[in-house]
Formats: sequence, structure tokens, C-alpha cells
Amino acid sequence: MPLDQSFIGREYPPTEPYEVGREKIREFADAVGEDSPLHRDAEAARAAGYPDVIAPPTFAVILSMGAQGQIVGDPKLGLDYSRVVHGSQDFAHHRPIRAGDRLTTVAHVEDIKSRAGNDFLTVRAEIATVEGEAVCTATSMLVVRGEEA
Repeated sequence: MPLDQSFIGREYPPTEPYEVGREKIREFADAVGEDSPLHRDAEAARAAGYPDVIAPPTFAVILSMGAQGQIVGDPKLGLDYSRVVHGSQDFAHHRPIRAGDRLTTVAHVEDIKSRAGNDFLTVRAEIATVEGEAVCTATSMLVVRGEEA
């Protein structure tokens, strides 16, 4: 069954604040093989003009995936997550994510298309500080494989 097209344009409530910690940044940097001192050393980050260590650019996926869960878990959408393949991921950073940030994310259903029996769900996640400063826009496209004949 195709995804419900009426979901296009739908916005979900903001996530609970996520407090970005130095240790989480370091763990993520380790996981993705990023060895820049900007992700590990507060003094190096300050010398580069940042108030604290900054996260690797793809750290935003932690927040965007959390918010995206509201959409993929919405039973009214009709998405069978066992059939999902991650199609693409893009980040537009307004400023680096840094230790000490308290961030919330609002997920939006950007688009739903059907092609060759598959559904393509595009989700936009707006990540901002709890004060409302825009930090990152993360856009992902999920492919929901059609049922095999």
C-alpha cells in the first residue's frame, strides 16, 4: 500500500532538548574516524574561534534520526519500516554544533513520491537551539521498497 500523500507538508512537534556533551562529540568523532582536535580539545577549539569543541558535520544525524522517528512511527502514514532503505542524507549547517548546545528538532514531511512500485519519503529536520537559533537543516530520503510480486 502506498504512503499517504496527505502527509506532505506535515510538521511534527519539537523533540525534547538534547544537550550536546564533549564526550558524545568525542565518541562520535571516534566512530566516524574524525581526528581533528576541534572535536576533542576545548583549547584548540577556542583558538580556532569556537566557544567549545565542535561536532563533526554528520553529528546532526543523531538529532535528525530521533525526530524522524516520529514520522516513520506514525501508523497513519502506512510505512513498513522493515522495507526501508536509506536513500540519501544532506546537511545544511548554519553554524557548527558545539558542546553545551541544547538542541531541539522539528521534523517535516517534505515529499512523498511513488516510482516503479517504491515510495520515496523525503524528511526535513530543522535543528535549533532551545532559544530558537537555527543550527542545521538535515534532509533525508527514505526508500520504501514495494512488495515483491
